[in-house]
Amino acid sequence: MKKIIVPTDFSEYSQYALKVAASIAKNHNAELIVVHMLGLSEAVVNKDESREVMEALYYMKLAERRFEEYLDQPYLEGLSIHTTVKNYKVFSELGEVADEFDADLIVMGSHGSSGWNEVFVGSNTEKVVRTSSVPVLVIKNDMAEFKMEKAVFACDFKEENLSAYRKAMKLFNTFGTEVKLLYVNLPAEQFRSTRETEDRIVDFLSKSGLDDAHTINNVTFYSDYTVEDGIFSYSNKVNADVIAIPTHGRQGLAHFFSGSIGEDVANHSDLPVITFKI
Repeated sequence: MKKIIVPTDFSEYSQYALKVAASIAKNHNAELIVVHMLGLSEAVVNKDESREVMEALYYMKLAERRFEEYLDQPYLEGLSIHTTVKNYKVFSELGEVADEFDADLIVMGSHGSSGWNEVFVGSNTEKVVRTSSVPVLVIKNDMAEFKMEKAVFACDFKEENLSAYRKAMKLFNTFGTEVKLLYVNLPAEQFRSTRETEDRIVDFLSKSGLDDAHTINNVTFYSDYTVEDGIFSYSNKVNADVIAIPTHGRQGLAHFFSGSIGEDVANHSDLPVITFKI
């Protein structure tokens, strides 16, 4: 864990994310890359002489000055922090920032009770989750102490999720996290025998190619009426610190879970949610 990206709109929610990122950085001697997405029109930025270009420069300088106040926090003392202002309008391009800085993790804030739309304009948190090849840790609350001692990784154990599983295990090994694998049974699902499900999971874990891969004995089968209810109930039962789920590049969380269940998990969970792109 060397570099952590923290996108900010200078709100209290992005401050929650910054605090968590700082805690991780201190424990792993990592650098923080704090990014503000300005989102000015390219037509404005590219004009040579105009009132608009002066206005664009003003907002660029204003953002840079706001960093000084925003980063004046005691929990940031002693950390290596790099700030940058990007003129991206599409938050999916935040993945390019992560690639540019060779980052290991993105930590970003989101309003927990009203969906993705409260912190960043539109559904920008979802856009980042959907497109980032780097794991994304979504924080919705002010946390006095962040820890990742125990994680629940919810998965349907289809082969397409292998890359996400490998990424998750690599990151959790870095943190020394105990990982609980979870399969949620739904009453409306097409019937599948226990043997069929177990065979699929055994095959999945075998194909992971990890020396320290889990076994079928490490997987919990949990029955509930919805996937998100099953994840929440089990995560609370085992006192998990974070919920981990795979995501698909085109369809976001909805590819793993039917409908908008994946988004519901991230929106309604009081726990931090970390996503790994398939």
